[in-house]
Amino acid sequence: MNGYFQLVITEQGTGIKVYPPTDDGTPLNVNDVRDYLDDHKIEYDVVVINDAVTNAADDVVIFTSAKILQEREACKFDVSKDRMTVTAFFYPPSEGAELMDEKEVYDSLAYRKITYGVNKENIHSFFEHRQYCTEIVVAAGDPVKEGTDAKVELHFNSNLRAKPTLREDGSVDYFNLNLINNVEQGQLLATLHPEVPGEPGTNVYGETIKPHGVKPAQIKYGKNTTLSEDKLTLTAATAGHVTVKEGKITVSDVLTLENVDVSTGNIDYEGSVVVKGVIATNFSVKAGGNIVVKGIVEGASLDAGADVILECGAKAGGNISAGGNVVSKFIENANVSAKGSISSECILHSTVISGTEINVTGKRGFIAGGKVIAADLIKAKILGSEMGANTVIEVGADPTVKLRLKELQKEMTAAQKNIEGIKPTIEGFTKMLKAGAKFTPDQVANAKKLIDLNKSLTESIEKDSEEYSELMEKLAEQKEAEVVVEGTAYPGTTVNIGELSMIVKKPVQYSRFVVKEGDVRLAPI
Repeated sequence: MNGYFQLVITEQGTGIKVYPPTDDGTPLNVNDVRDYLDDHKIEYDVVVINDAVTNAADDVVIFTSAKILQEREACKFDVSKDRMTVTAFFYPPSEGAELMDEKEVYDSLAYRKITYGVNKENIHSFFEHRQYCTEIVVAAGDPVKEGTDAKVELHFNSNLRAKPTLREDGSVDYFNLNLINNVEQGQLLATLHPEVPGEPGTNVYGETIKPHGVKPAQIKYGKNTTLSEDKLTLTAATAGHVTVKEGKITVSDVLTLENVDVSTGNIDYEGSVVVKGVIATNFSVKAGGNIVVKGIVEGASLDAGADVILECGAKAGGNISAGGNVVSKFIENANVSAKGSISSECILHSTVISGTEINVTGKRGFIAGGKVIAADLIKAKILGSEMGANTVIEVGADPTVKLRLKELQKEMTAAQKNIEGIKPTIEGFTKMLKAGAKFTPDQVANAKKLIDLNKSLTESIEKDSEEYSELMEKLAEQKEAEVVVEGTAYPGTTVNIGELSMIVKKPVQYSRFVVKEGDVRLAPI
């Protein structure tokens, strides 16, 4: 039993008697005593009360010379913030005062409109074996059982990132990257676990508490896949390479070529493309899957729905775009962008953009000249050069999101300008129509076209505005980003993290560029 107290009225005044806990009970809390005295408007000496509770002696401790009327047994109710639990806290009567009965408790709960989940057993148990200064649950609601959203489980790794292996001699192995998800015909690719609705709950006031809504989902699939009749499983219809392209699970086959040149022309293929030799200047290769080139890419354009792997490298004005990762021996005077990661041994005077991270490793491991952008991380041995090449390094925001935001701003501005241009004509037509003017069928048709155009432009602005807000929220949620220099960052290098910037003024070695205290600062690796 917990420790408790009793109000005692004597000839000398009013006091309390403190009973220590028994068995595994907890000692009396002085605040419980003070709350009781405050509620009953009984004046007391704080020091005397504290000493009485602390010492817990058998003697009565007088805290005021005033004599008060006897206090009957009392109960204090507390309703939890979520309105799901009600506890009762009973106080003993002063010596010789009246006891409560069960009906009073039920009446008090009813007065407070507590009607659901009343625990008659706990209430009856108290009156059978009175335990004072102890929280007793006298009512409890039924909690909400939350449901679960539908989920698509992928049975392959959909987030492959290129991680070249550093050989013992310092060179980089760009061949064993484990970027290919090979599957056999009939292999299980995905399973849909349907949503499970929740069950409502009821609080102690009898109010129904609804569970959160659950979100449905579906398996989105592309070519060379088979969805089961119940739409719960997806399998490969053919052997090949499985990827997630634009949210759809697709199995692609592979086209192998010796070279891409005048003998082949430009390549546009839904699957993956492997070029054993070179891609000649001004030729292009577009693939729905991966693009793998064994030879050099010079002044050519590559557009892959998945990964681009260049075993030699790219230079001389090449444009390379990947929906996945890019791995290249070197990148020189080229434009490279990837939704995934980018790995290379060196980047020279190029514009390189990654939706995740950029790793420049190997014997040289330098980034010199141009602009290199990644959402999360840029890691290199050398940044800039001793000659002071203008080098810009930027992390901290998804570059594709920032680009889309600019496009939306441009589209909304143009639409608003068009609306303002046709608004006077529509208003004039409407005013004249109300005034009873008559119009020819052609005039009516033209006015209708303008009204429809105005509606279309307004809807377009609303749609773009909604996407703009969502992208701004996504941009604000960007996680912490950093730039890691495993060797030296030379003066003249600009490091941007989010909206903050630092220009390197003297050589920096073996450091991380991070955001700290509202500025770009250096930290140890």
